[in-house]
Order: sequence, then structure tokens, then C-alpha cells
Amino acid sequence: MCGIVGAVAQRDVVDILVEGLRRLEYRGYDSAGVAVVNAAGELTRLRRLGKVKELADAVAASPVTGGTGIAHTRWATHGEPSERNAHPHVSSNIIVVHNGIIENHSPLRAALKAKGYVFTSDTDTEVIAHLVEDELKSTGSLLAAVQKSVKQLHGAYGTVLLDKTDPSRVVVARSGSPLVIGLGIGENFIASDQLALLPVTRRFIFLEEGDVAEITRLSVSIFDKDGLAVEREVHESNVSYDAGDKGQYRHFMLKEIYEQPAAINNTLEGRLSSDSVLDETFGNGAAELFKKVKHVQIVACGTSYHSGMVARYWLESLGGISCNVEIASEFRYRKSFVQPNSLLVSISQSGETADTLAALRLAKEVGYVGSLAICNVAGSSLVRESDLAFMTRAGAEIGVASTKAFTTQLVGLAMLTLAIGKYNGLTEVQQRELTEALKSLPGKLEQTLALAPQIEALAEEFADKHHALFLGRGDQYPIAMEGALKLKEISYIHAEAYAAGELKHGPLALIDADMPIIVVAPNNDLLEKLKSNVEEVRARGGILFVFADADAKFQSDATMRVINVPHVANILAPIVYTLPLQLLSYYVAIIKGTDVDQPRNLAKSVTVE
Repeated sequence: MCGIVGAVAQRDVVDILVEGLRRLEYRGYDSAGVAVVNAAGELTRLRRLGKVKELADAVAASPVTGGTGIAHTRWATHGEPSERNAHPHVSSNIIVVHNGIIENHSPLRAALKAKGYVFTSDTDTEVIAHLVEDELKSTGSLLAAVQKSVKQLHGAYGTVLLDKTDPSRVVVARSGSPLVIGLGIGENFIASDQLALLPVTRRFIFLEEGDVAEITRLSVSIFDKDGLAVEREVHESNVSYDAGDKGQYRHFMLKEIYEQPAAINNTLEGRLSSDSVLDETFGNGAAELFKKVKHVQIVACGTSYHSGMVARYWLESLGGISCNVEIASEFRYRKSFVQPNSLLVSISQSGETADTLAALRLAKEVGYVGSLAICNVAGSSLVRESDLAFMTRAGAEIGVASTKAFTTQLVGLAMLTLAIGKYNGLTEVQQRELTEALKSLPGKLEQTLALAPQIEALAEEFADKHHALFLGRGDQYPIAMEGALKLKEISYIHAEAYAAGELKHGPLALIDADMPIIVVAPNNDLLEKLKSNVEEVRARGGILFVFADADAKFQSDATMRVINVPHVANILAPIVYTLPLQLLSYYVAIIKGTDVDQPRNLAKSVTVE
């Protein structure tokens, strides 16, 4: 969840470190800190509660110089958000930053206290600093001390350490939490995400599980989990980053909502023929693998889980195969039955979601015919460790509440349905129709975004609301779930979603004029059933807000506000109907006065369990 940046250079690096943190603030913004050591071994450490701007202001007020440094922006796990719990942490000469959770921190803390070490924070991270300081006494080498220390750690960590008596190097270790080395000329860098380092380099090395590396200005030495020297591939990045510019938009979230037509055009570009999807879209050997697949198991978390739920409807109704969808954190902790010829599909915006990664690793041990990652970040752990990968090409998404990452995932899953379906009974006519529908999608989204003024006016009616219920049927039920998630994430209104046919099994007891009911109603085979569910709400005094196909013939009146959505092919409806719900959540959050891009208690990339 947290963000790390480090540097070993001849020039002053504090501005690079702080700018890197600003680019990683989506990973956490409870507190931030920086520690820099100059050539004389003089340490300057600044930490501040709150967002990176607070740290940047402190640096501006008290200039910091030095060519070796580490910095961190925190999403709190152990210990409340406070300056004393902010990273970096120090033990005598050792300075450390850390992402992840050390599960055995309590016994380690007790053992270190018994040796006389004094803890000044409530964090699990401080254990690493004291442990390495202790091991350094016998090894005399920071690298060796870190290698001995990490063998005693249980849990997940991406950690960077430096010894202020030797500012010529930093040592890093990765287990379950990503780290990337940025290669410069006469200088080198480290970060938890390559986005942090794009101003200074485009050449990166992604550390593997268990790697420990020693980094100086002129060299990078990497050792695997067995302590053996290894070479890791150098990647040239073509990732673009425009997080510093909201353009004409008030928030990144609104900017990213409006970027969806272009993002989806990027997702589709070069991947469709005139009548189908190109198998190579999913990687070398995809066609051979898809011919074998008779079942798909999807694992994901949060918003990505909702995209997987939509895909289940598509894969079973159009793709001709069975599909299960499971929350990754549940999948990894239960004994499951693997269907014959099953493909494991993992979905993650960042490619570093801890539970999804763990589910992928488990799947490799239990007999899946192959694995496919659907992801937005090239070079991420999920992409590297999967047999096949589909890159969504959404571009950098900075708002914590996912928008374009979600809709591009849905496009990728629709294309997967096409790719698998053509080997399982999807006719050429159906393939052509679906292909044409996908090509028309960016235009349909542009039309849908034109509804924003109507939705902004609608949002005024949520100003004094504390609860909301979202309803959908079929493949719109997961979209209702996504709408409820967005509203609760950024407006802090309690919201939940139900399959509309389940109303009479409990939720009807909640219906009154004080709880808005939001309904997604495309013109599909379930429309008449949905209309009956709407009447159940109206009969009990509920106030409805309906996003409906113009052909569905819903009429606004005193108890129902209707916004007509452009007519689309059924397979596209979940994607198109997502946008009005995103806009509704955004405008309600504006009215409520919340922090839209950085909602409380949340972070963008969940790299801990």
C-alpha cells in the first residue's frame, strides 16, 4: 500500500525523492518522510503527518542536501497515522523504509528489547531497523546483515536500508511487495513503482521474489533467495505519466472518467480483425491454450472482482464454457476443486495486489492448465508470473476510486470471451457482431458522458442522504455492486447493491423515502422482470433514480427520476452503464465535500493482505 523512493547519486536527491513520493501518493497518504545522508555521513530526517505536501513544505522550509536518501509515503497498518510512526525509521546508524506487514514483529520486538534496543514507534517496520543493526555487529556488511535479517522475517516486505556511516550504497529486499531499480548514468534509484522514477530514468530492473540487492552509483548487484548472484533483465519503459496535470478537470477522478473513451480505444487498438479478436492479443501460445480451456476460474479483489462477475455472465452465455469467480483473499485460504482444463484468470489494476498474487501462485501448484493476467501495469508481478497477459492500456490512474481501469478490464474480458468462444460454439455471425459492437464502444461512451449535466443535477437530491441501495439484474447486478462501491468510497454514504429479484427476501424492509434506490435498466431480456421489481419499491414509498435505455419506456414522475442512456448491444451495456454511476458518485462526493481523489482510510494499490 505504501510508496518507496530511494536514490544513490552525486547530486542532491531530496527533490527527486519528494517528487517520487508525490507520484506514489495514490499508494498511501497518512504520513510521509524522507532521510538523506551526505558524503560526510550526516543524516537529515524529516517526517510529517498527512499528505506529501506537508513534507514538501517542511523540506522547503529546512533545505536538505545529500546524494543518498530514502523516502516513504504511508498507509497505516501497525500504529496510528502520526509523525512518530512515519517512515523512515532509525536504529543507531541504520535507516529503513518498508512496505508490507511483518507478521512475526511481536516476538522479534520482544527479543530485541531484551537485547536493549529501544523502540520509538508502534510500527512493525522498526523491528527491521533494529534487527539489521544487531546483525551488522557480527557481519560488518550491510548487505550480509540484511540477508541474515530477512530470513527471520515472516510476512510481506519491500524494504530499503542505508547505513549513514557508508552513504555510498543502499540495500533492498523484496518478498511479496514490489520493488523496481531505476538505472541512471552515474546514479541509480529504487522505488515501489516505476512511475515514481520516470523523470530520472526509463531503464528498470524488476526484482523477483526473495531478491536482495546492493545498489551504488555505478553498480547493481542482485542475489536470489538462496544468496546466489543473479542477473535480472533490464526493461526499457514506454509508460507515460501525466499525474501532475489535471488539465481542465477539478479532480483526477473526473479526468479519468472522461478519459474512458480514449482509454478503451487504446485497449482495442490493433487487437481486433474485421470479425474477431486476434489470439496474439493475449500472448504467445494463447490460441493453443484457449483450444484446451473448458472452464475459467477468475480471482480478483474489489473493483476487479466486479469485472470478473460480469465476465462470468459473458463466458457462460456467449463463450460456451463454465466460469467461477472468487474473491482472491477467500480463494487462497480454502481447499478448492480444480475443474479439468481450467484456466486461471487473475485481474488486478496494479498487478501487485497481494491476495491476487498469492492466489495465482497457489493455482500454479494445483493443476490449472494455464494462467492469464488482466492488468494495467506492464512488468508487474502478476504479469511476469502468469503464462499469458492482457494489458488493458488504461494509462496511469491516480484517483483511488477506480474508473478507467475497471472499464478497460471489462473490455479485455469481453475480448477474452470472444477468443475462447470461437473454440466453443460462438458462430462467425456472433463473432462479427460482437467485434463490431466493441469497435463502436468509444463512441457510445462519448454519448453517455454527455449526460453529465443531468447527473450532476440529480446528485443534489443525495445531499442529506446517509444510505443508498443499488439494483440490477443479470450482468447489471455486478455493475450495481460497482456503483455502490464507488458511492461509499468517495462520498462516505453507506451503500449496498442487490440483485433486484432478491428485494422481497429482505431489502424491502429498508425501503422508505429517505433511502434513494438507484436502478440500472438496459433494454434486455430481464427488463420486464426489473420493472416489476421497480413497482415493488414504488408501492412502498421508495424514491427511485433509474438509468434506463430510452426504449425501456420508463417515465419520470414524483417518485422516479429517469435518465435515458444510449441504446447499446447487450454485451456492452455493463460497460456503458458504469459511467453514469461513476459520475453520480463523483458529483455526490463534491456535494458532501469529501476528498474525491484520496478518500479517507483507502489507498490505490493493496499490497498487503
